[in-house]
Amino acid sequence: MLPGVELLFRDSLHLVSNRRVGLITNPTGTDAQGRSTIDRLYEHPDVALTTLFAPEHGLRATEGEGQRIEDSRDPATGLPVVSLYAGSKRAPSAADLHAIDVLVFDMQDVGARYYTYVYTMSLAMEAAGDAGIPFVVLDRPNPIGLAVQGNVLDPAFATFVGLHPVPMRHGMTAGELARLFRGAFGVEVDLSVVPVEGWDPAAGYEATGLEWIPPSPNMPSVASALHYPGTCLFEGTNLSVGRGTDRPFQQVGAPWLDADSLAARLTRRNLPGVEVLPVRFVPRDPSDGKWADRELEGVRLRAVDPGAYDPTLTSLAVLVEARAMAGEAWEWNVAHFDRLAGTDRLRADVEAGEGVDALHRSWAADREAFESLADPYRLYPR
Repeated sequence: MLPGVELLFRDSLHLVSNRRVGLITNPTGTDAQGRSTIDRLYEHPDVALTTLFAPEHGLRATEGEGQRIEDSRDPATGLPVVSLYAGSKRAPSAADLHAIDVLVFDMQDVGARYYTYVYTMSLAMEAAGDAGIPFVVLDRPNPIGLAVQGNVLDPAFATFVGLHPVPMRHGMTAGELARLFRGAFGVEVDLSVVPVEGWDPAAGYEATGLEWIPPSPNMPSVASALHYPGTCLFEGTNLSVGRGTDRPFQQVGAPWLDADSLAARLTRRNLPGVEVLPVRFVPRDPSDGKWADRELEGVRLRAVDPGAYDPTLTSLAVLVEARAMAGEAWEWNVAHFDRLAGTDRLRADVEAGEGVDALHRSWAADREAFESLADPYRLYPR
């Protein structure tokens, strides 16, 4: 399988040839041999790479979530690095783009609505459109496949962890999302998507032959990415999501949970494609500050049939059961949970004691409408 950067140099060099190029990237922007897209562009005699742009987590993807990224200079190339995650800045300014002829995006998304890289892409597309320069996406596989699951964001709750009305698990690549953002959500820009070649979405990320390069510090594996569309919701509660452990987003816990009881309740639900295991873990220096150095009880999720697994349904069940067990120990971070959920209805319904099945069914109509909306912008067979 070949990522978009390989096809750029093989078939589509005209998109960047003899132009001043700005590149939005991080360590996940590599070719099939693991060589940096920065280096490939910088060393090509017909390409003038002039500026690098850094998203959340920085050009090297080493900074924590929400941490301000400063402008800097890349030590390897000497190129300026313009932060797209500094204070309120989330997009290139007109001044950032005045000496650029084409803006290129090459980063690995993880397939979940909350992950900010595709919104960096969307806002950069708008900026490129305003500046009258083309925008090129070098596409990459969606590491968790093309299944579409979870609820669709209510536009009234649009933020940088959910800028457009897409599902929790959107089932699209960055290139497909760029086409959707332009075609359906009004992002005006001269867009080119250089697709991947030879990708079988059903075969799993491991079958691509590409190395998994963590796109952020708490996304160390494809397993974490697979659970993330569901377990990220717990960031809006006082449950740990396993930050500060070797399995972030694969487990959730709190000091007041009973691991065996919670696992038993969830196992009785026969959730598809997943094994729910009781777990005890101790977060060490967690980036979210939750329960540092405390022994927590909770559950670990293990996808035994990834094709059948729905992380949003599973985490919904965990949410309902854990809330019922918690009593007064439960805490919502109301604003953050609603941002992640893309609505205030989910939190209100859980508090009201709504059942898992009814909650899950309530998401179906909007999700099906999204799938119909998205179909014309897809590049890869489902």
